[in-house]
Amino acid sequence: MSNLITIAGPPSSGKTSVIIKMIESVPDMIKQCGVIKFDCLSALDEEQYNKAGITAQTGLAGNLCPDHYFVSNIEECFQWAESLGFQFLVTESAGLCNRCAPHLKDVPAICVLDNLSGINTPLKTGPMVKMADVVVVTKSDLVSQAEREVFRFKIQQVNPRATVLFVNGITGQGADRLAKLVFVKKDAKKAKELKLRFSMPTALCSYCLGETRVGEDFQVGLNRKIKL
Repeated sequence: MSNLITIAGPPSSGKTSVIIKMIESVPDMIKQCGVIKFDCLSALDEEQYNKAGITAQTGLAGNLCPDHYFVSNIEECFQWAESLGFQFLVTESAGLCNRCAPHLKDVPAICVLDNLSGINTPLKTGPMVKMADVVVVTKSDLVSQAEREVFRFKIQQVNPRATVLFVNGITGQGADRLAKLVFVKKDAKKAKELKLRFSMPTALCSYCLGETRVGEDFQVGLNRKIKL
């Protein structure tokens, strides 16, 4: 069985660069690790992985939530990694709605945040931060030391038990520390034994089924009204 590592974070936070530098920081890890990227409509990350010599695949969710798509396909991802003999499987998910989190129990969970995204970003990102074992902060070289410390404080307000690391996606500084935390060979579980750390959103309404008309007359299923 391959050991799974889940990595999530907002779009353009630097997840792909962090993963590449993390894998490159360990000798021969390129041959031992495969990556699967989950996204919605399009993704160019596979090209970056292949350029770095890393075997990667892309899964596009289309009109489904990327993390619902992730959970529905993780068993097949394990089979793919095992067929190629990888010791580690890294999954990268966009986490677009800030409510989902593809983090699984007893599986290393990493959240990547952009230090330029605003000091309140950790409070808005939800379970991706709150349920993570490690929170990686990118682009911190573009802000002051004071801004970095405030951002770290905001993360630890949301998730006091998480390890916070600052990683430079261009130079790779800090990626070796991340690799030491996550590339630890353990007794791997089968996909059917895994459980989510946090539940997915409850959503089955007329719009989920393709409705485009706006108005209460066209709304069926699970809905929530704003209190004004």
